[in-house]
Amino acid sequence: MAAPAVTGHVTLEQLQIVTDMLISAPWKYFGVALLGFMGGTLSGFIGSGGAFLMTPGMMNLGVPGVMAVGANITHKFGKAMMGSKKHGEMGHVDKKLAIFLLITALVGIKMAVWANGYFFHKLGTAGSSLYVSAFFVLTLTLIGGSMLKDALRTLKGGAAGPSKTLLQLSSKLQIPPMIRFPVAGVSISLWTILLIGTAVGYMAGTIGVGGFIGVPAMIYVFGVPTVVAAGTELFLAMFMGAWGAFNYALGGFVDLRLTLLLYVGSLVGIYIGALGTAFVKELYIRLVTAILILLCCVSRGLAIPNYLQEMDIVHFSGSVATMLETGSKIFLFGSGIVATFLIIFWTFRTHFGKQKLVKEYVLSESTVRTL
Repeated sequence: MAAPAVTGHVTLEQLQIVTDMLISAPWKYFGVALLGFMGGTLSGFIGSGGAFLMTPGMMNLGVPGVMAVGANITHKFGKAMMGSKKHGEMGHVDKKLAIFLLITALVGIKMAVWANGYFFHKLGTAGSSLYVSAFFVLTLTLIGGSMLKDALRTLKGGAAGPSKTLLQLSSKLQIPPMIRFPVAGVSISLWTILLIGTAVGYMAGTIGVGGFIGVPAMIYVFGVPTVVAAGTELFLAMFMGAWGAFNYALGGFVDLRLTLLLYVGSLVGIYIGALGTAFVKELYIRLVTAILILLCCVSRGLAIPNYLQEMDIVHFSGSVATMLETGSKIFLFGSGIVATFLIIFWTFRTHFGKQKLVKEYVLSESTVRTL
């Protein structure tokens, strides 16, 4: 029997999934908005879209993996458009590099949408969530572990920032044709660009996280300056988000209620997070990011056994299933709430500390003048 079509194949049961979830538990409206707020705060603070928290968070609330990705990538489009405009005004966007990466990134997204849709229609909600969770755990454990290792090395007095090994390797593998990018100030092999573009697109299309590959790849494989890498990734994400949203919507995997609820929270959170970057050391930003990513991976790992049981692959008692589900939610929402609280605490503590110093300085100046 042939597998069902992925795009354009929308069932009535599929359209009812999110509606039934929200009707049965109205508090989940608040839960999705809270995820948006936490993701937005983290996005403004660490420069990432916060999808590594929002995608698994929606899955913990009962949203199938493919729909969580669809809502998040649609939400990502709007935020990337605003961020790209600001970076463009400052001259931090290499549009030529973004266009070359976009060529294969769109192919990677299309492949990811097909794969996600295939697992949903072939294996159901549990199969879709299992696929997204497994991909999430495998890729982000590597990324989070690498970030934590680099941050701890810096904390112990080692070299600041990630290893230069990849940049040194790529500089030796300059396979023609080489293309010059004037804004970024680098020359890169076309084949390297196409490979990275496909990887970024596939990862963004599978779990809604693309910047975690795109920005480091531009910095540590291409040699692009950090600010240009961030601006270029946002410009790229704008088109990837639009393309991903279009393809997921064709398959009936985008629920605008989820997307709008994410926006409600994230537009407030992103402002607070952006303030934090002016007051908190960069090393702490990297530590918070790495630890939070790894805790989100633990949360997804705890959810996997329940998906396997729903697919009748493994069997265990209801008490074990409840324990795993509760543990998954505690790790994700607990770590997200703590990280968000720390960001807000650090931001306001430093801000009010500076205000106090300014007032004391003004008072001392006025006292000197009266004398």
